[in-house]
Amino acid sequence: MHQPTVPGWLLMVSCLATGAYCLLRMRRCRGAAREAAGGEALMGFGMAAMAVPAAVLTLPSWHWAVYAAVFGAAGARALWMLRGGGHQHHLHHLVSCLAMVYMAAAMSGPAPAGHTAHLSGAPAGPPLLTAVLLLYFAGYALHAGTRLVPVAGASGPGVPRAPAGGWGGRPEVAVACRLSMSLAMLAMLLAL
Repeated sequence: MHQPTVPGWLLMVSCLATGAYCLLRMRRCRGAAREAAGGEALMGFGMAAMAVPAAVLTLPSWHWAVYAAVFGAAGARALWMLRGGGHQHHLHHLVSCLAMVYMAAAMSGPAPAGHTAHLSGAPAGPPLLTAVLLLYFAGYALHAGTRLVPVAGASGPGVPRAPAGGWGGRPEVAVACRLSMSLAMLAMLLAL
């Protein structure tokens, strides 16, 4: 990504930690929760690899095509899971995968996506798709953040419950991971 070195490293470490936790969570879960944790681990590790500062590591140009292929396949799988009335998580995973493909395509070009507008005389600012993705991930981050706020005497699907099976089974940490990845996606989209 086109960002300063220190924020890039911080973003990379945050995404690595999130991916590692999701991988551990995947080992403890079964069924749909296991699939969700696996998808989140893939996203966390993919975002961490994408966040490595370009000044530190210059990768070959073909690696962006590999990103697009991997996350395109993951997005196709999420779309396949949605066809039978899949969970809301599959839709979020699909949007996240499409955002990764979009960023890989933007990064494969000679200049960052938002900077070509200055040369062509087009209006400045992010492209429309970038703006839509920024709005989506900001909304998702707010939604995930509200699920972490405790409400006195409340119970329901959005309220974290007592730990089930140790620290790897804590639902509030899974929600915090989704919040972390949404914020990381916002930072990466802003860096385009």
